[in-house]
Amino acid sequence: MSSDDDFEIETPDLAPDDPMRAFLPTAFGKKSKETDIAAQIDRSRRVVASGEKAKSETRKAHDSSGDDSNDDSDDSDDSDDEDEFPVSHELVLKTHDRAVTTVSLDPAGGRLATASLDCSIKLHDFASMTPTTLRAFRSVDPFETKASATSESHPVHHVQFNPHSGGVFLCISAHPRAKIISRDGDILTEFVQGDMYLRDMHNTKGHISEITTGTWHPTDKNICLTAGTDSTLRIWDINNKRSQKEVIVFKSKAAGAAGRTKMTAVAWGAPAQGGSNVLVAAALDGSLVMYSGNSPFLRPAGEVREAHKPQTWTSGIDISADGRMVVTRGGDDLIKLWDTRKFTKPLVVVSHPSTSDHYPTSNIRYAPNSTSIITGSATGHLHVLNPGNLRAEHVTPITPGSPLITVDWHPKINQIITGSANAETHVLYNPTMSSRGAVDVMSRAPKKRHIDDNPELTMDQSVGISGDSIITPGAIPSSRKAGVTGTGRSRDPRRPQIPQQTPFQKNQPDEKQIVENIPLARMLHEDPREALLKYADKAQSDPMFTKAWSKTQPQTQYAELSDEEDDGPDKKRAKR
Repeated sequence: MSSDDDFEIETPDLAPDDPMRAFLPTAFGKKSKETDIAAQIDRSRRVVASGEKAKSETRKAHDSSGDDSNDDSDDSDDSDDEDEFPVSHELVLKTHDRAVTTVSLDPAGGRLATASLDCSIKLHDFASMTPTTLRAFRSVDPFETKASATSESHPVHHVQFNPHSGGVFLCISAHPRAKIISRDGDILTEFVQGDMYLRDMHNTKGHISEITTGTWHPTDKNICLTAGTDSTLRIWDINNKRSQKEVIVFKSKAAGAAGRTKMTAVAWGAPAQGGSNVLVAAALDGSLVMYSGNSPFLRPAGEVREAHKPQTWTSGIDISADGRMVVTRGGDDLIKLWDTRKFTKPLVVVSHPSTSDHYPTSNIRYAPNSTSIITGSATGHLHVLNPGNLRAEHVTPITPGSPLITVDWHPKINQIITGSANAETHVLYNPTMSSRGAVDVMSRAPKKRHIDDNPELTMDQSVGISGDSIITPGAIPSSRKAGVTGTGRSRDPRRPQIPQQTPFQKNQPDEKQIVENIPLARMLHEDPREALLKYADKAQSDPMFTKAWSKTQPQTQYAELSDEEDDGPDKKRAKR
């Protein structure tokens, strides 16, 4: 057969959309194993069905608010929503066990901190994650001083990176002591707790009851603020943990409150173009109070009684970039917009179902440059609101059926981070609008699988450690039992110390190695009685300790018994 003959290769007749085409080769020869970044990013695109549902809900929101625009303009606006907001793609992090209550990104957008009701803080580094290794590089329990069975834990209410120094973040737990933690998870500062027996809060050095939330100073990187259930706002210098810098006592005017209430939300903002900053806080009695951001804080600059329904938890509050507008999300299913220049009544009021009765950290946030307002909902949808009339510009489902608790929009990388009640953290982005962060993660090649990545082949499954790793006694969490300290010593002094269980105790040691290298190892298998008796004759013939007076020792003399006395002594006669 000549080389000029044509060959015909029979190929199956398949439809263009047949799934079988994915298994057929498209070319001959060795294929390159380079990662298709475009396809990888396209796989992270959010499903179209959710977008259609979002469009319908957006349209319903517009119709209910009285918008009578024509259908053609609605369709064009809805088609541009995904291009206008960075919500077209998503990255899902499943690192918590319970509801995610708060999220925060550092100023550069490279490190993400998430906190949850499981009492832990997860630290994620976008620079080290790949599409197949979406996990936290460290998990921190702020109140775990020593790994033992009796260590206390508290749910984390709020974490927030310092906007002027990304090396630290503020941690607020369900405890009177707030903490400053480094970006690597090390506790740097723990603020002091006040004396609960003092009635005047001005004389206490710290909070006397649980802290609900906190924030950083808008211009000073060393100042932070905490709000507590003791009806106070306390300003701290992170370099002085022994006492707060200033204390603001809020006097409640509600009947039967005895002048006290719980502070539920706080925001501290400054105009971007310069000017005096403003401090706004919400209370459980429904009040909304505003202070001038510069001390002294003797009396509020403005106060609105019953801004929201009393005894409902106002969980979200934020200040616009120009420092003029304040938006609040209350527990009375209302979102209200306020003007700081006329702080008497709300400008706009819209209805929005609240989740603060179950999740007190539900928040509301202004977008960068205050072009939009974002918040979550009880149905798991992300609502993007117009900052002027609070109408829904875009509604998209994030975790349908599970409440969306916390949201954050980072200005530098232009990505939205959400935390939900189903323990999922979603990073929403758009490859053309966003930069770094999740875009870099999805642009990396997946990590190649190695045999060492399979723990079933390289780890002792009974203890969860590698077979050739160096083990420190007491360092294995599973070896710790209740009632013992981290070193294995019993908490009860009457009990003996419990020996540590290590993997080396499960193996049979080499007998020959022990006999050759360990002195007196043969004594382990000897009978101690026989070992002593073989020295009995030598001890009697050549005593070591009594040899000096062996010749002067008298002979022991015993009484010689006759045959008649063998029966023993005479018995006493019985008395008659």
